[in-house]
Amino acid sequence: MTPPALPDFPWDSLATETATARSHPDGVVDLSVGTPVDPVPEVVADALRAAWNSPGYPQTWGTPRLRTAAVDALGRRYGVTDVVPDAVLPTIGSKELVAWLPTLLGLGADDVVAIPDLAYPTYEVGALLAGASSVRVADDEPLPAGARLVWLNSPSNPTGRVLGVAALAARVAEARRLGAVVASDECYLGLPAPGADPVSVLDPRVHGGSVSSLLAVHSLSKTSQLAGYRAGFVAGDPELVAGLLAVRKHAGMIVPRPVQEAMTAALTDDAHVAETRLRYDARRDLLRPALERAGLRVDHSEAGLYLWATAGRPCRETLAWFAERGILVAPGEFYGPAGSEHVRVALTASDERVEAAASRL
Repeated sequence: MTPPALPDFPWDSLATETATARSHPDGVVDLSVGTPVDPVPEVVADALRAAWNSPGYPQTWGTPRLRTAAVDALGRRYGVTDVVPDAVLPTIGSKELVAWLPTLLGLGADDVVAIPDLAYPTYEVGALLAGASSVRVADDEPLPAGARLVWLNSPSNPTGRVLGVAALAARVAEARRLGAVVASDECYLGLPAPGADPVSVLDPRVHGGSVSSLLAVHSLSKTSQLAGYRAGFVAGDPELVAGLLAVRKHAGMIVPRPVQEAMTAALTDDAHVAETRLRYDARRDLLRPALERAGLRVDHSEAGLYLWATAGRPCRETLAWFAERGILVAPGEFYGPAGSEHVRVALTASDERVEAAASRL
């Protein structure tokens, strides 16, 4: 038996451009990966420190306080009203849940996973790990008839595009007609466009009064700077969450207790989320005009952590152009064939480095 054939890890292909960018006399500006660089909120760090002496096994399901904090945060921040604490499950970051969800749901060789036409690469990897197939579907295209799992992502990685209530509700209704589970990757939901109200798939206006067949995947990496903590959770349909919990108990997929306490603190405090949002808005307001003055067109990019830019030529050429200026970005082809002429520019660099990038452009 051999493990599933997986694509090469995308960022491993950037060695040449990375070397070029690092040779810049003023140092590299790395805008290729959406990893936070700002400090962990003190309220979160305090909770982690207070829980350091946790010798026993943690609860796979998460503490009742954590699950209640998640439900309360979903209500305050996103108007979610139909999720109960028993239908919340902490995860070791969101990427592992994304990668293993098709397997945890029991999908296999005869099943289809529908993913956005421009998508986080791990959606496709998850299908491969389960032995299922994946189909890329644009927002205005119908879902494939055999879909068993449908991924949504708003705000989008990589494009920053936002799906409103009507678009999300239509996709949910379509998936339900097919008997498919809808998994909404809401990693960037806490970073909406300025003045906009973020919309979860668990919003009553989207699901029509029932969370049946719906899962919302949340990460604290972006809104709370907790990428290094590996802190996320999934919430939604109680039966689906119970099934995931049963498998994860057997598999030992457990969030450490100190991280659970840190998550509880992060989900209870909204002030640091508002500060994070303002910080990224300021970086976007500086970097987007600089890209446009340099002759690139920026598409969508109103929310989330990225600017989706094109120079109207192959993305690898644009990648090299940035590298010559000491700036490292991600080629759009990482996210699907539709990104072949775009690059993704992350806002996750310090204010000083973002200012340096804008100056070089």
